This record gives sequence, structure tokens and C-alpha cells, in this order.
Amino acid sequence: MANLTDPRWIWFKGGLFVVTGMLASLVLIANSPSLQTIVCLAVAIWSFCRAYYFAFYVIERYVDPKFSFSGLLHFVRYALLGHSPDQTKQWRADTNKEGVDE
Repeated sequence: MANLTDPRWIWFKGGLFVVTGMLASLVLIANSPSLQTIVCLAVAIWSFCRAYYFAFYVIERYVDPKFSFSGLLHFVRYALLGHSPDQTKQWRADTNKEGVDE
């Protein structure tokens, strides 16, 4: 699938995220209308937003400036392996080239 490049569609996609998040929140609150539900939902939303910011801004700016993540799964692989999966592919390719030349 090609990357989304049209600014109008990008804004539309962002709007859909907001609408679906609001609808899901309203359903949860309607299902259990208590202060505890509202506070827990707000804390969960805030925490996930901060985790997303950490994964895509803090890591790229302060931990590993040469690396850019293409999605959450790419970040998870980076976090588990300690390096980019792309670096592993590059290392394997370089190793194979060295073996062929000999």
C-alpha cells in the first residue's frame, strides 16, 4: 500500500481517529457512568499518548537519532532487538557479500 501524501486525506484520517476515539469513549462512559470510569479512561488515553510520543519522538531525537521508525511494530522490534531490524538485514547482506568475494 502506498503512503498517504495528500494533505486533505491526512487531515481526514486524523479526524477519523478523533471521531472513533470519542465514540469509543462515549460508549465506555455510557456503559459505566461513574467518575472512576471517566478518570481511568482519561489516564489510559494520556498514558498511551505519552508512550506514543516516547516511541516516535524521544527515541528518534535523544536515544538513536540515526533511526526512524515506520510504525509501532517497527518500534517494538527495535526495542526487543536493541537495534533496527533493518540493521540486521544489512549486516547479513554485508556478511554474504564478504563470503562471495573470497
